[in-house]
Amino acid sequence: MRISRVLIICTCLIVWFVASASAIQFEMVDGAVVEGEIIQGKPEALQIRVGDGNYQKLPWDKLSQKTLRMLAEDSKLKLESFVEPYIETPDDERIKKTEVEIKGVPRLDRPAKRSLIIALFGSPLGLFMLVLIYAANIYAGYEIAAVRAFSPAMVCGVSALAPIIGPVIFLCIPTRLESGKQYEEEAATAHAPTPPAFNPMAADITGETHTLPGGEPAAGGLHISHAPAAAGAPDVHKTEVFKRGQFTFNRRFIETKFSGFFGVVRRSDTKDMVLFLKTVRGEFTAVRISRIATNDMHIETRKGEAMQEITIPFGEIQEIHLKHKDA
Repeated sequence: MRISRVLIICTCLIVWFVASASAIQFEMVDGAVVEGEIIQGKPEALQIRVGDGNYQKLPWDKLSQKTLRMLAEDSKLKLESFVEPYIETPDDERIKKTEVEIKGVPRLDRPAKRSLIIALFGSPLGLFMLVLIYAANIYAGYEIAAVRAFSPAMVCGVSALAPIIGPVIFLCIPTRLESGKQYEEEAATAHAPTPPAFNPMAADITGETHTLPGGEPAAGGLHISHAPAAAGAPDVHKTEVFKRGQFTFNRRFIETKFSGFFGVVRRSDTKDMVLFLKTVRGEFTAVRISRIATNDMHIETRKGEAMQEITIPFGEIQEIHLKHKDA
């Protein structure tokens, strides 16, 4: 009988010890402490059984960080997946987790400092730039030759031998003009009177002997009478020359001097006249100016039986001759 009482007492002690051992103290955020046995963990709350046999749900966000870490560290409870989203990581641990480790990388050695010219010759890109500059220098000489009325071959050659300096020299030299004597000779030749043609029908048949301009007597008593030129007949030898340097070739000059060449139907005073253009690209005979712009004009030239339209930039024109179509 006594042994039975001892066994009952021992059993009660064991049950009480196990019950008290399984009870856990849960500290809340507001400082309250709840003691109970864990029944089940859910995503929204932890369900426990308190000492009086009742059940209570503890929301995860109401538990203190100390309690959450304790539940996460106890692997037997298997509550890590529910607890971890609510555990706040300290700043030190967050810095350690997000810290970026900078590793050294191999770097190329910087080239030695050199002058600009040596650096240009020392790289493919620099050589390419020098070739472009050299080509632009020769092209600049060609354009200067066209504007200043110099020989393109001479200016381009000097530009090739003396880059930059050569084009600058020719650009500073005034536009080359022909000498006044040569210009006067051309003007005199252009305006020289045409000797009268012999007209046998106008001869005076008389018995008298007349003397010719050379001092010789006219044979057969005939003499030459000069018939007056027909009134209003065009002078095919009259040519007006306009040269670059003496005149500025632009839209205003063309529209002012050659206004009669714009119409489809030509006026009587310019009906038989043409424009002879000397340009850098060659020589052109313009029958009509079809269009004109700020920097160029379009002329119509006769090519066989057909008409051809050509664009002439003002910068390429060297001379303009206004002359008769038969001259």
